[in-house]
Amino acid sequence: MTAETTLTNALLVLPDRVEAGTLLVRDGLIAELQPGPSRLPGAIDLEGDHLIPGVIDVHTDNLERQVLPRSAARWPSRSAFLAHDAQTAAAGVTTVLDALCLGDLGFDAERTETFLNGVADLDALAPTGLLKSEHFLHLRCELPAPDLLPLLERVADHPAVRMASLMDHSPGVGQYVDVERYRAMRLRGGLSADEVDRRIANLLEQRERLRGPQRRALLDRLAHRHLPLASHDDWDEEEIAGNAADGVLISEFPVSLQAARSARRHGMEIIAGAPNIVRGGSHSGNVAAADLVRAGLVDVFASDYVPPAMIEAVWRAVAQTGISLPAAVATITDAPARMLRMQDRGRLEAGRRADLVRLRPLDGIPVVRSVWREGSRIA
Repeated sequence: MTAETTLTNALLVLPDRVEAGTLLVRDGLIAELQPGPSRLPGAIDLEGDHLIPGVIDVHTDNLERQVLPRSAARWPSRSAFLAHDAQTAAAGVTTVLDALCLGDLGFDAERTETFLNGVADLDALAPTGLLKSEHFLHLRCELPAPDLLPLLERVADHPAVRMASLMDHSPGVGQYVDVERYRAMRLRGGLSADEVDRRIANLLEQRERLRGPQRRALLDRLAHRHLPLASHDDWDEEEIAGNAADGVLISEFPVSLQAARSARRHGMEIIAGAPNIVRGGSHSGNVAAADLVRAGLVDVFASDYVPPAMIEAVWRAVAQTGISLPAAVATITDAPARMLRMQDRGRLEAGRRADLVRLRPLDGIPVVRSVWREGSRIA
């Protein structure tokens, strides 16, 4: 885009309505919104397509999938980061929190390398201006992992960190409350039954010994940052109450309707996985996100592991749950902007950043046609 651009003949998805109109971009910001078409000769005709704010993804593991496109084929980290960036931009995600895991629970040692490389690659690439989307960091902190605190120390004061989540992927709790299901998953990874059982026993002992002290140390270390803090895979009323009391006021991917209701009772915002909506249910056998939407228990959708799921989840939620299109779009734009305290983006509103996505539904699936970040075309 030039310093001033007019986008016309668009269906503008505004906070409270969808309106046919025109949007003027000036110096990277939304300058004006007008109903109806523009007659300016240089106006860009969007042919009746929808125009929504740029998508804000508070949690994506997509970088891990670029680093390990196959289980035994690790990709060069810088190339993987650039591929990840291109995919997020093509999906309409203009602001992305790369969710990097801190701590190994004995089955995913390669994640530490991904974390270290991911931070280094972001530090190297962000100043170049070559990244399409704007990238920040979301620290996924495995509370029972022995290496959590040394890894946290590397990034606790990093300016790109905008969110942290308290995770516990031990067998018997949260996402893996069903120990036999967890055991079967690990057996599919090729380990012997004896090795899996030994590791499970070690994890349970490790959790008992480390989780509490490391949780307290984590909260104390990050207190000065005043970051949005999330609890991950909420499942237990007592845990939810304890998190809320400690200022952890976001429930990320609650595993059941009851857990989501408990989180809401404690004043927590709720993040659901967009792939859960697109697939028609949880890949882990947990609560269907559509049921959470129907119950009014979703504030924000996150891509989790599939960036294109964000916008598709919005259209599917409208079709499946009766939520309005503006309200559904807000779950991937305005609500995450507010969650992350980014008041400069997330709405089609004068003075906000011109982060924009043009899309056209095809048989109920929204197809991204153009993406702009601060008024510049990135996809």
